[in-house]
Amino acid sequence: MKKIAVLTAGGDTPALNATLHGVVTRANQSCVEVIGLLRGFDSLFAPTVPHVRLNPLFATIPELNPNRGGTIIGSSRKYVDAESRAELSMVANRLGRLGVDGLICIGGDGTLNGMQAIAEQIPTVLAPKTIDNDLGLNYANEVDKWVRDMDASQPDGYRYRCNQSSLMNGPSQFSLSDIVNYVTPGYATAVFVSVGGIFRVRTTAESHRRIAIVEVMGRHSGYLALGSAYGQPDIILVPEVPIDVARLVERVKAIYDLQRNVVIVCGEGIVDQEGQVLGASKTSTDPAGNLLLSGAAERLRQILIEAIGDEFFKTNSRNDSAEAAIFTRKVGHTQRGGRPLSFDRYYASQLGGKAVEMLLDGETNSVATLKWEKDGGFSVPSVHANMFRDSWGVIHARSLHPSFYDPERMDISPVGAEYLKPIFTNAIGYEDVEYIRNTRFDAGNLFRSYHSVNVDMDKRVRYLDPDEDCSI
Repeated sequence: MKKIAVLTAGGDTPALNATLHGVVTRANQSCVEVIGLLRGFDSLFAPTVPHVRLNPLFATIPELNPNRGGTIIGSSRKYVDAESRAELSMVANRLGRLGVDGLICIGGDGTLNGMQAIAEQIPTVLAPKTIDNDLGLNYANEVDKWVRDMDASQPDGYRYRCNQSSLMNGPSQFSLSDIVNYVTPGYATAVFVSVGGIFRVRTTAESHRRIAIVEVMGRHSGYLALGSAYGQPDIILVPEVPIDVARLVERVKAIYDLQRNVVIVCGEGIVDQEGQVLGASKTSTDPAGNLLLSGAAERLRQILIEAIGDEFFKTNSRNDSAEAAIFTRKVGHTQRGGRPLSFDRYYASQLGGKAVEMLLDGETNSVATLKWEKDGGFSVPSVHANMFRDSWGVIHARSLHPSFYDPERMDISPVGAEYLKPIFTNAIGYEDVEYIRNTRFDAGNLFRSYHSVNVDMDKRVRYLDPDEDCSI
């Protein structure tokens, strides 16, 4: 294998460049040329296939800095339709014209869902990324709990659901070492951003005797909300556990009576007792087919305003009204961006390097993963992608393991705390702190305009001759 292509697909994360750097570093050691496909699969849908050489003469280009957030080769949510022979033939043809012997995709469950068909055309492997930490399995046979029901309202005529009563629902004694892909790069940095926001919101809530609702990302997986426990919120609400409004109101009142402020963290996909998403779900979807979620925190605020009422706050002059006392903040896309923490940089690069080794070893349709053992710490094995697929070949986002969350206390459980410790105990390196000290208030920032890496990367873009494209 002399030349490989790499792309980044789906939403951006802080650790994508670190993964790319790991790919290129390992390829340099094996004298393998690496080309980066611009904007993910979108590059392959253009007859000119815009791309860049990431290691000319087996030297990493200076723009590829593992400390830089985002991805220098761009990303998109464009995916190859596994059912379209024309698209698959086009992809294979254009990769062939580039002289590529293998493909590395850096992505999440959307990328993995469409990868098998591509892997039948050219050796293809995945290096995982997602701030949601939902690419993986809590245990090896977790996919066997999925069933599908006929549903004419769905595009494909089916609705998938978890069969919680299944005999294969999980091992009798769950162990953290059972987890397939313990954590994904980008998660640690996203939690770091959320925790910082929670600490800051707390002082405002304390000062003004208010209730703060902080909404974090994660779609239908509660891992980001769980990680926010480091910010010491009073209540954590995760999408996997329907909200019991009466119990929530009782707990909020009790905490407020004690300390005159409450901080609640909620995942953007939290649901009511009927399993309906609490916030507004726009009828439109993103290019990956996911419903666009919005308004979970604001809807929760309205519920608490109605359930608690003004009188509770007016008593003893604690606040003017329920509406004045309860406010929301959405962490949003700041979780996705910025410089990755030491943990994410290191393991993202390890996964990128592993992806190269997988191609050199003849693997295809496989995933580089992180495994954790109590005695040995983290290691980087690979598993076949079919391990993540259910009986119908579909890959589902990983849900928070039930043992990680205490629904009675609405907070992290002891097992959940044990899960987080290996990730975050040394997640921040000394160089991270030094970087902030040296750059945040650098006087030069007041005079220099921002210089985008895209300007430099554009000078490196190469194209194929569209007249030679025989795939269309």
